[in-house]
Amino acid sequence: MRQRQIALLRGVNVGGRNRVPMARWREVLAEQGFERVRTLLQSGNAVFTAPCPAEESERRVAAGLAAEFGLDVPVLVRTRDELAEVVAGDPLAGVATIPARYLVTFLSGRPDPAVLDPAACAPDVVRLGEREAYVWCPEGVRNSRVPQSWWERRLGLRATSRNWSTVIRLLELAGS
Repeated sequence: MRQRQIALLRGVNVGGRNRVPMARWREVLAEQGFERVRTLLQSGNAVFTAPCPAEESERRVAAGLAAEFGLDVPVLVRTRDELAEVVAGDPLAGVATIPARYLVTFLSGRPDPAVLDPAACAPDVVRLGEREAYVWCPEGVRNSRVPQSWWERRLGLRATSRNWSTVIRLLELAGS
């Protein structure tokens, strides 16, 4: 059962913290049994072919980060097909017009819609998916009323966000 998967790490190579050199990161992933490893940007985003389900890949990726770099950061893994569904199911296609201000927050579990108060998020627009939230930040990501930590505090879920351009590039990379 080999499948293309995407690892999303939170808080790597941001502001000089949690440094992970991408060349070494690719080597560590290969040592974990992943094949055709590629990285995107300096954020630890990685695409690879995995011999195991995404849940096991999450554990392997986290173990590799801890062993090699001493990091304990949230890791979420999606299959290429799951990421394709995220893109195809884009509920804000007609609203979010600037990819850099449009985030997909990947979550470790299904979000409970009962904790989402759309009025409290305004002017941001939030739509929930299976294990992600689509967040349009018309005033910019830095001014968002829905910071990444919001999902952890309100829902108790691990979360990491990518802007729409990065999501599309990761999907393209997973398809190659």
